[in-house]
Amino acid sequence: MPLTSGRSRSSEHLQGWKAAIHEYVKLVNQAEIKLDAGVLKGLVSDREHLSRYARKLERLHDREQARYAWTRRNETKAQPVRVNESAHEATVMLRLNQRRSLDQLGLGYVEERSEYERLWLQEQQGHWEVVRIEPMVLERRPRFGAYAGAGMAYEEERGKRRAGSSGMRTQPFVNHDLVLPLTIRTPVQRYRRDRAVAYADNWWNRANPDYEEFEVNCTNYVSQCLFAGGAPMNYTGRRESGWWYKGRDNGKEWWSYSWAVSHALQALFATPRSEGLRGILVERPEQLELGDVILYDWSGDGRYQHSTIVTAFDADRMPLVNANTVASRHRYWDYRDSYAWTEATRYRLVHLEEEF
Repeated sequence: MPLTSGRSRSSEHLQGWKAAIHEYVKLVNQAEIKLDAGVLKGLVSDREHLSRYARKLERLHDREQARYAWTRRNETKAQPVRVNESAHEATVMLRLNQRRSLDQLGLGYVEERSEYERLWLQEQQGHWEVVRIEPMVLERRPRFGAYAGAGMAYEEERGKRRAGSSGMRTQPFVNHDLVLPLTIRTPVQRYRRDRAVAYADNWWNRANPDYEEFEVNCTNYVSQCLFAGGAPMNYTGRRESGWWYKGRDNGKEWWSYSWAVSHALQALFATPRSEGLRGILVERPEQLELGDVILYDWSGDGRYQHSTIVTAFDADRMPLVNANTVASRHRYWDYRDSYAWTEATRYRLVHLEEEF
């Protein structure tokens, strides 16, 4: 049952909790345009979430005002992923797909992202209302194993997308369409930022079946982008060193932590080296270029939990990024529009070397 706001179909033929979900998607779309969570109050009784959502929209309002940016159009589509229902109650796992058209200083661009929420609905005196909302703050989850959270609807859905794939690979992964075989590589390989960005835009909201898809997929996705741009793998055979990916063989994981874990990737960049994948830590986002990397420490405790890749710039030449787990395309780099963001958030800005 796909649900769409904006030019949405009439909800008159929908009944019960389905009509309430349809109305919820419509109100979320209005809230995202007005940057005001108050429009949800007539349908949503979860005060904790309304307060949480209001704080997020307030941050977004302040940021967009400072950037001289405004939303020209917003489209929200939703897809129930899993539903449990009884006569007077329902629990719905909802995937919300947002598409915002922005204008900033005369320059227009489109930002897209997909987020997940779990909604609890109850019927009270013939009226359905949303009594609880739990956003899935996937950028904050530290796990990286493939489907380590078995049983959750989010992982179930991603598993379905991979149905029919054996997940087995016994040879080192080499994308022959994008890089030369390792045996004939030239001593110096130039980083092709255009190819890294093209890969990032092609796979931002879907999984490349040639790779394992992780429960927390952001760093795996960024590593794929860097590899597509020509970054050479360093096959050490040890998970704690190098930067490499082979796949899964008889249930055993063959990839380095730096390939799949944000904190390990930032540690790789923070360690000086003369060859292979390396980057320079910079202080300001304006110093980044296409194909560079931003890593996020939400708690400010030195543990990095999220990774993105720069794929565009706004009118002020501030980075717009792509990401996975919460699939995002051309999202403003600071992530103040995320539930994962806190006042303690720290960023690691990495400018990749031009040659490897």
